[in-house]
Amino acid sequence: MHDELQDFLHYVQVERGLSENTLSSYKRDLRQYLQFIEKTCELNHVNNISRVHILQYMHHLNDQDRSSATMARTLSSIRAFHQFLVRERRADQDASLHIETPKKERRLPKILSTSEVDALLAIEPQDTLSIRNKAMFEMIYATGLRVTELVSLNVSDLHLTMGFVRCVGKGSKERIIPLGRMAKESIENYLQASRPKLVNNKRTEALFVNHHGNSLSRQGFWKILKAVAKEVGVEKEITPHTLRHSFATHLLENGADLRAVQEMLGHSDISTTQIYTHVTKARLKDIYRSYHPRA
Repeated sequence: MHDELQDFLHYVQVERGLSENTLSSYKRDLRQYLQFIEKTCELNHVNNISRVHILQYMHHLNDQDRSSATMARTLSSIRAFHQFLVRERRADQDASLHIETPKKERRLPKILSTSEVDALLAIEPQDTLSIRNKAMFEMIYATGLRVTELVSLNVSDLHLTMGFVRCVGKGSKERIIPLGRMAKESIENYLQASRPKLVNNKRTEALFVNHHGNSLSRQGFWKILKAVAKEVGVEKEITPHTLRHSFATHLLENGADLRAVQEMLGHSDISTTQIYTHVTKARLKDIYRSYHPRA
């Protein structure tokens, strides 16, 4: 079954052009699934897998207290794999048909308050790294970029004179996002005073680079964000996505149009963006309870 998995991963990478993150998820999910099929179900060929075996695996994940979101993503990976097997005539039938997807829990995203964002962005740009960090944080809060999109930016994606950045997001979809004045100023300062020193003599198009002059990784950005948040006294558990959530919520709180926010975030379905309207309603209730004398 290892060969079938490798062929499937090659297919989704080359034919469908999926991102490295999605590819890694497929690989992890399907390796664990096939290990279960081989060891627990004692099967050694994909054509012998039935609906019962997939249900067994889903029950196994449930017994391990996996979240409904993880189980839904895993089942999506399994479906894509079995559809590939049928299409390539490696299996006679799609064993994943008619298996109900676990319902995802609708959790409200965690966000920062405007004062917490202000504290995070109040970095004193004193050296090459602090100048870079300020530019990155201003950029991600100004645009709502995903962290992968941020670290994938090239210098040529910036159009500072016109005040926007070009981004290629999920599914290779391109979008144009406006840049605010403060973000533009921080990025210009980084390009003039910091990036040339970090890059030194290396030839790279990457916008944000590490102290070796190489393109910054997702993990590298996360470490920097956590360190700076701790330094400035932001006590909330913070991730790169927290800034994306904060960007969307703060826009809606200040009267932005939902469709415009959807476009800037790169959501294909507006129902994904609508979660932020629930966040703003929940915060309004908290404010009302805290400050209304008869609440």
